[in-house]
Amino acid sequence: MPATHSNRIGYAISLGLLAALGPLCIDLYLPALPALAADLHTPTATAQLSLTAGLLGLGAGQLIFGPLSDKTGRLRPLTLSLILLFIASVGCALAQTIDQLLLARLFEGLAGAGGAVLSRAIARDMYSGHDLTRFFAMLMLVNGLAPIAAPVMGGALMAFLDWRGLFMTLALIALLLLAMARLKLHETLPAARRSQGSLLSAWAALGKVVTHRPFMGFCLTQGFMMSGMFAYIGASPFVLQQIYGLSPQAFSFCFALNGLGLVIASQTSARLCPLWGEYRVLKGGLTLAFIASGTLVLTGLSGAALPLVLTALFFSVASNGVISVTAASLAMQSQGKRAGSASAVIGVTMFTLGAISVPVTGLGGTSVLTMTLTIFGCYLLAIVMFLLLAQKPQTV
Repeated sequence: MPATHSNRIGYAISLGLLAALGPLCIDLYLPALPALAADLHTPTATAQLSLTAGLLGLGAGQLIFGPLSDKTGRLRPLTLSLILLFIASVGCALAQTIDQLLLARLFEGLAGAGGAVLSRAIARDMYSGHDLTRFFAMLMLVNGLAPIAAPVMGGALMAFLDWRGLFMTLALIALLLLAMARLKLHETLPAARRSQGSLLSAWAALGKVVTHRPFMGFCLTQGFMMSGMFAYIGASPFVLQQIYGLSPQAFSFCFALNGLGLVIASQTSARLCPLWGEYRVLKGGLTLAFIASGTLVLTGLSGAALPLVLTALFFSVASNGVISVTAASLAMQSQGKRAGSASAVIGVTMFTLGAISVPVTGLGGTSVLTMTLTIFGCYLLAIVMFLLLAQKPQTV
């Protein structure tokens, strides 16, 4: 069990890289979406479904790998997910039609879910309370670099590779992370603490998790916030490149800047939690989300210039950094005995809601207004879930 500061940082880096698989699967090929649509002779809205398919896979995969890890331990499901990610990414690169790509993207998402769900479960195995919040913030620091680095990497690679080459890059990343996991990580869930009975009983634990009101309050709060984030991720390549005329490289820079705001916000919230508590910091993050996304809608309604849109987007994205750390920590603290299942519910909620929000931005054609209204609506639903369900949880 890593207890020293250096070991904690090492584990945060390792788990952060695994948790970054989800963002990498989503963000790396974002600059290539317009080129992908043209190459496969498919409309913009249909090309965006490749993002939706990945998000659905990321959500469904949580329900597979989370409960499975409560039963078998963390490392074996992690190994399986990374092998599957390699195979699915190669399948994406070889796809000749949009239907083939969507199927491969679904399996790529399923595989990418393993890193996300198991990184949270392993963290909960090791830490609790403010220590867990601080560790989640360290995870966010590493994981938050993925949305920054992935589109920048994708934009840079597009100078040498087409969109198929980006998916082959994901396959290579899967192999490298598989080697890292086998060399650096150890089993954090001993046999004595694993779920007893059949695999069906492990999945049955999901019912106990979803009926725990405080947990679901924080879970849905984070889920709707992230659905707004995914709406931004899905719509921004088209809004910023096709409407505002940014190049793939300029778009990648703007996307990276917003990702930096996400990281700064997450680290700031972790430092505030020991002083104010996770619950109060979460409320502050939701307040920021409401103000920033409301301002974003005003820019869409008024046809504001690009700098104003980007400023509102920056703070809208940054608010997710506050909420991701605090809501996830509060939710996971309430489910210590069912960490894998709890992590699965958090993941499937985020990615399922995200899969719904992405195509909403394309209704009637992707525009600044549809993107901003979708983000605001998702954030507003997050606030409603917090007010209706969330309360300071008790550890179980």
